[in-house]
Amino acid sequence: MKQIRIHGRGGQGVVTAAELIAIAAFYEGKESQAFPSFGVERTGAPIESFVRIDKHPIRTREQVQNPDLLIIQDATLLGTTDVTKGCDKNTVAIINTAKNKSELNIDLPDENVFVINATKIALDVIGKNIVNTVILGSIAKDTDLFSLASAKRAIKQKFAEKDKSLVEKNNKAVEKAFKI
Repeated sequence: MKQIRIHGRGGQGVVTAAELIAIAAFYEGKESQAFPSFGVERTGAPIESFVRIDKHPIRTREQVQNPDLLIIQDATLLGTTDVTKGCDKNTVAIINTAKNKSELNIDLPDENVFVINATKIALDVIGKNIVNTVILGSIAKDTDLFSLASAKRAIKQKFAEKDKSLVEKNNKAVEKAFKI
């Protein structure tokens, strides 16, 4: 079973990111679950969401304590929250930042840390600082959890009720992240 923990701030699409990851994995024929953890937080407050992916039915429902994949949608959390709690030398991290990974203070092996300026891509392509779909492209590129095609199908499903241009912009952002 692959376990994923996503850190971000309220309003950044952290819950939607988890849902998109679970949907993309489902399109790969895998079992998946996604759920958030937040209380009365408001926009800008730190929040987490979780995803589990497996080829077998998933019976556990608790929060992810020991992630295989750690996603940090807002790098400012690195200095304020213990985002690496429960991580080990095998945990892979994808971090939204304009910095090089050598500039980050994260206690994970260098080869397991991937950085992407998802904010820049989101602003350039989508026009908003919501990075969840950009991160989806990075996951498709940097892990074996799902393909780019499944990521794009997940976006189409999740945003089916929205304006068609939103699906097109998000798919373009996923492709751009995948190609970096």
